[in-house]
Amino acid sequence: MSLEDKTRSVQERTFCKWLNTKLEMAGYPPIKSLVADLSDGVRLIQLMEIMGDVNLGRYNKNPRMRVQKAENVSKALDFITSRGVKLTNIGPEDIVDGNITLILGMIWTLILRFTIADISEEGLSAKDGLLLWCQRKTEPYKEVDVRDFSLSWSDGLALCALIHCHRPDLLDYDKLDKSDRHGNTRLAFMVAAEHLGIPQLLEVEDLCDVAKPDDKSVMAYIASFFHAFSSMDQAETVSRRVEKFAELMQSVWVSKNDYERRVRLLLAALAQTQTDWAGSTFSGTYSDAMKHSTDFNTYKQTTKRTWVVEKQDVATLFGNVQTKLRTYGLREYVPPPELTLAEVDAAWTALLASEARRSRTINAQIRQIKESLRKSFADIANDFEHRLRTISSALAALEGPLEVQQQRVEEIKARIPAVAEDLTKVAAAEEECKAANVEENDYTVFTYQDLEFELELVEQNVAKKMAFIDNQIVSRNMTNLTPAQLEQFESTFRYFDKDETNTLSQSEMAAALASLGIVYSDQDMDYIYDQLLSDYGAINFEAFINLLVDITEDQTSPEQLRESFRGIAADKPYVTELDLRLAHLPAASIEYLREVMPRAAQDAAGEPEYDYESWITEAFM
Repeated sequence: MSLEDKTRSVQERTFCKWLNTKLEMAGYPPIKSLVADLSDGVRLIQLMEIMGDVNLGRYNKNPRMRVQKAENVSKALDFITSRGVKLTNIGPEDIVDGNITLILGMIWTLILRFTIADISEEGLSAKDGLLLWCQRKTEPYKEVDVRDFSLSWSDGLALCALIHCHRPDLLDYDKLDKSDRHGNTRLAFMVAAEHLGIPQLLEVEDLCDVAKPDDKSVMAYIASFFHAFSSMDQAETVSRRVEKFAELMQSVWVSKNDYERRVRLLLAALAQTQTDWAGSTFSGTYSDAMKHSTDFNTYKQTTKRTWVVEKQDVATLFGNVQTKLRTYGLREYVPPPELTLAEVDAAWTALLASEARRSRTINAQIRQIKESLRKSFADIANDFEHRLRTISSALAALEGPLEVQQQRVEEIKARIPAVAEDLTKVAAAEEECKAANVEENDYTVFTYQDLEFELELVEQNVAKKMAFIDNQIVSRNMTNLTPAQLEQFESTFRYFDKDETNTLSQSEMAAALASLGIVYSDQDMDYIYDQLLSDYGAINFEAFINLLVDITEDQTSPEQLRESFRGIAADKPYVTELDLRLAHLPAASIEYLREVMPRAAQDAAGEPEYDYESWITEAFM
């Protein structure tokens, strides 16, 4: 069989199946031969009534004569022509006589008119539009390259791709054996017929076993895919339109509810905060006021900033809802009166005013507390200083007999511990002022350190006064001492009483005695110190005076004086100025001795040597 005959055979079979799909829909029996079954014009008229959805009127339903058949065919051809279909070189006799070539041409014209002509894709129509549609649908499949309606379909993959891109649930394209031409084509035919209602106009061999598949037959078959899927796409478009509108309305509904919910929460939060501020109380302490201030500053840096963002967000959300509604021509959203943006702005203005009042209240409370702390400290400090001044005045005003003054000093001393204890109140009050950053105070000139110093000074003055009176009583009772001696001994005692306790340590006593020209060995000093401690309990002024009385009385003999000078001179028959200084004699005594003692000679260093032996002998003769 020649290629032309093979092509005619494929077309005849394909076109016959195509015509039968139309007849079967109307309940007519199928045709088996285009030549035999169309020759009387009856089936052709039935086809035109089906495809044109019209009634062609009366015709010969059982024609027996050639003329009756020709009338039927002519009636059908006239209808085709009336629909704008141009038939070339075909007449009723060609159909009656069974000219298959012209019959196939006529049917192809019908296929173009009633199946392919309404296909349009990007301005292209018919064949080009159908080809572009196929290319677009199969473009994602790398093994498929649709260039025509012939060889591009010979491996079945393009058909499988068309099905998969629309209904991936019907076949798994990725699992296909891409080399199985027959299997892929057979699968596509079966799925299309069973699941998509696309009749199998072609046979597997029409695509797979020919050098070049017939493009008209393939186009007629592929057009069925276009119509099947375009109706599906149209249904999907309708559903998608409804779905899109439903999604739009739902999103608007969600946004409106979200707006109203957030506005309610925001307004409630603003109102609650202002209520809390209005009901807050102050304890009157600086720490409490500062806690209020800290909480307020924290609110402004955290909560309020969150509200600023939220206020902006709800305004944006409201605007987005209105924009979306206007975009789709929908009715504008009107929120409840109490949830409008105007209400939000009014609530925000009220919040700002409340913030200002809150800030002023806190600041006024802090100022008031600071002023109160200043006055409180000043009252305590001034009172403390007044008590110290009263003690000092009482101490300065002492007069009368020494025993009376001694008793009054004891009474004054007894008042000091209570006053000293109150110094802690001054310290606590000053610490409160420091904690409140109170640096200046116009109500007092005193500080804790000032008063602490003055207290120590008063305590020292009382101690000195007590020692002075005690010493005066001792001095008064020392009738065997001259006033000059008492004054010298008392000034010496006070000078070496470094800690002003009216007592001397052993080293202080040794230095005091040496300053008076009285020097003992370390062993003798230990003995004397221990003896005095045993008799007096401490080396007080009385013990010191009594010791000097004993020493003075004891040192009136020449031999005792010589023994003392020998101690200073380290058993030399003379003394030098250096010896006298090392003995810690007062400068005045040293100067006096240099003037009255005769010079014996000079030592190797050129220092004068004084003959104390001659001076003592002359003094006692």
